[in-house]
Amino acid sequence: MSSTTPAVEDYLKTIYSLCAEGERASTTHIAEALQVAPASVTGMLRKLASAEPPLVVYHKHHGATLTLEGERAAIEIVRHHRLLETFLHDILGYAWDEVHEEADRLEHVISETFEERIAQVLGNPARDPHGDPIPSRDLEMPPSTLTRLIDLRPPQRGVVVRVNDADSALLRYLGECSLLPGTRFTTVRYTPYDETISLRLEGASETIVLGPRAARQVFVRREDER
Repeated sequence: MSSTTPAVEDYLKTIYSLCAEGERASTTHIAEALQVAPASVTGMLRKLASAEPPLVVYHKHHGATLTLEGERAAIEIVRHHRLLETFLHDILGYAWDEVHEEADRLEHVISETFEERIAQVLGNPARDPHGDPIPSRDLEMPPSTLTRLIDLRPPQRGVVVRVNDADSALLRYLGECSLLPGTRFTTVRYTPYDETISLRLEGASETIVLGPRAARQVFVRREDER
């Protein structure tokens, strides 16, 4: 990625993340994610679309998608980010709600040699502290068949696989609730009026209640489908 800048990498990673979660990478969504003006997004998308080779396909009012070159660049920065998060958490003792911003700063500056050394020290992990898959050395990303917690209904059962890492307050809250990757649970109640969902964690007698904002950021594997 020697020919890209941190700003370009942030755009590519954002577009990749939006598309991976089933959202359209519109100018508005990108602007909200990066906290920049929509006009700035339009200018950057045009620049990326006219690069050689092109990194995005952009059509006004239809948002952006990554080209193969753009997707590889995005996945490489995602690999940097998630390896760094794991290193900060597992080796340096950072809390899981502290690693995202640190990794955001470091992901642009580490070399491929440093990336490989981190992977070796960590034993080539498959997932980061939030349960996100870490792309392989060959930039292969495993397919995802996960379900958002908000879409489960009683008495469905599941296990938490990953949590969106961008909101540190959410991570602290979920940690306090012990709703971490690997946690098994049963859905005991869903209230359509306010979209709250109540869960009983495996081995616990009390239930926890999550609102829709939190439940949309938790991704699970349903166990009642087995």
